[in-house]
Amino acid sequence: MRDSFKTRQSLAVGSQSYEIYSLPALEGRDLGRLPFSLKILLENLLRFEDGINVTREDVEALLAWDAKAAPSYEIAFTPARVIMQDFTGVPVVVDLAAMREAMTRLGGDPDEINPLAPAELVIDHSVQVDEYGAADSLRKNNAIEFARNGERYSFLRWGQTAFSNFKVVPPNTGIVHQVNIEHLARVVFADDKNGKLRAYPDTLVGTDSHTTMVNGLGVLGWGVGGIEAEAAMLGQPVTMLIPQVIGFRLKGALPAGATATDLVLTVTEMLRKKGVVDKFVEFFGDGLAALPLADRATIANMSPEFGSTCAIFPIDEETLRYLELTGRSAEQRALVEAYAKAQGLWRTNGMREADYTDVLELDLATVEPSLAGPKRPQDRVPLRSSKEIYRKHLAKMAEERAQKNPGATGKAPAVSGGKSFEVADGAVLIAAITSCTNTSNPAVLVAAGLLARNARQRGLTAKPWVKTSLAPGSRVVTDYLQKAGLLTDLEAVGFYVVGYGCTTCIGNSGPLRPEISDAVKAGDVIATSVLSGNRNFEGRVHPEVKMNFLASPPLVVAYALAGTMDVDLASEPLGTGTNGKPVYLKDVWPSAQEIQQALAGSVNSSMFKSGYASVFAGDENWNAIAVPEGEVYQWDATSTYVRNPPYFDGMTMTPSAVADIRGARVLALL
Repeated sequence: MRDSFKTRQSLAVGSQSYEIYSLPALEGRDLGRLPFSLKILLENLLRFEDGINVTREDVEALLAWDAKAAPSYEIAFTPARVIMQDFTGVPVVVDLAAMREAMTRLGGDPDEINPLAPAELVIDHSVQVDEYGAADSLRKNNAIEFARNGERYSFLRWGQTAFSNFKVVPPNTGIVHQVNIEHLARVVFADDKNGKLRAYPDTLVGTDSHTTMVNGLGVLGWGVGGIEAEAAMLGQPVTMLIPQVIGFRLKGALPAGATATDLVLTVTEMLRKKGVVDKFVEFFGDGLAALPLADRATIANMSPEFGSTCAIFPIDEETLRYLELTGRSAEQRALVEAYAKAQGLWRTNGMREADYTDVLELDLATVEPSLAGPKRPQDRVPLRSSKEIYRKHLAKMAEERAQKNPGATGKAPAVSGGKSFEVADGAVLIAAITSCTNTSNPAVLVAAGLLARNARQRGLTAKPWVKTSLAPGSRVVTDYLQKAGLLTDLEAVGFYVVGYGCTTCIGNSGPLRPEISDAVKAGDVIATSVLSGNRNFEGRVHPEVKMNFLASPPLVVAYALAGTMDVDLASEPLGTGTNGKPVYLKDVWPSAQEIQQALAGSVNSSMFKSGYASVFAGDENWNAIAVPEGEVYQWDATSTYVRNPPYFDGMTMTPSAVADIRGARVLALL
């Protein structure tokens, strides 16, 4: 590398010395005006300046960034690592396996084919909620998952052992983005380069749009397609235009009763109205001091929903607190702090405001309890208006139903579990505590547990037509809910753990019970779902559910108790208690003090350390899988899924001469 700006320097951290590419060494440059995210890109260009992919002119272009100008200059960004999930990641591993076979066929060493950038794949997209509402739901869903995915899992287990620089987090562990922030993310990378320790920002691309969740830790990254991810794994840079950066100033603190979910739905609404597609969004302001890391991660997670490339937060004391809570070593935390401060990447209250393309502002004190729906995540609905908004949409949908099915009544009787009831328009058929967006946040999970406890004490439980589920994003969630004594309360009102994966959030809701499904069809019922996910597009959650509302985990529980969206939770009861009196949301909603007391007594660093100590090992189901041996994969010719792609068929060590293309036909004339 050229280092034409002479920025290669040493950074002492304790007894260790690290080689870094120092931003302050760019003397005479006003780096304070650059947003946090562009400073990370700047360091990346300095470190990879080779005169070919990255030139001195590229660095100068970034240094001269005009916040107001339309993007026009292309640079090459080289991420430190790649993260994947099992649906979009499998084709990437298939290609690596195909390269190994081709290498062997041509007389080379197949062991030369390995990811150059560290690559991690988390299996989370395959578990489905087939069973629910019982203590053995998790075991049964796991058994079904492994039966359905045996071939894929066998292939990934082979890859886990065959490739170096490639790790697999097995099924039944957690959701990729939550595992990333709780364990995989480094914030600052350290590696050995030519016998020298180097330190540089943790950056990544991922094969999932919600890769941006890690932006909450100050780690720059976003979702890409499989080809881009594969190229990054093989050491190739990602080409991009130097982006515009929208600043989002936060001030104040969230009021009592408002959750991180309410905050992210408010932010999503604001940024969708603003229009931030192809832009970076960067959060700043003294309000960050009152915003826990888990809340930041919740906001960063929904970057795809408000349309930005990323939604990043700077590194500060709260970042270090979270790293300590999640079991990162004292040495790693010291490196993060020293590096961030040395590079001007450390946030403090009252610091200079960077130049931004535009700035939005939100006073956290104005955030109120909210949902979003019924079809788009940016359509925020204040809880106080939820019944009104629901009825507005119902009226339109009922009118369309009357035209298509004049005999539909919008209701039908059903019998389930020995109970007779009516399934009617507005019925909540699915209530799911799901998605890394919210299950990564202990405060909202504990709030859901406390609400369940309060409801249980009053004799309330989910209505019999509601399919309930609790799908934590990591095993640590179960640990702290158990320690707080809240898991049994959630189970008592219907929310049993069904799996550790994306489940309902990606449409893996599983079937409704036949008797419920029959009633929906008989009455052409306009049914609803309430989930703590990040997307609610029509048809995504379940084909028999017409309206989908995003909500915080405690509100998911509340709507499961009420059993309908046709209710004003501010003035109408959730149900009737064992004493015969109505029970209202205000009667069971936990106070901020209750939540904090439960958090203080149940969430600690040892849980994360023990929970992730053997994160790549897997359970008995994973370890019972038969794994092909050898460094070259033995393809099954009868497989319809894991197939050897034809890219390398006919390849020789000496490329043949370029031949004319004959017999081709025009596909499109534009």
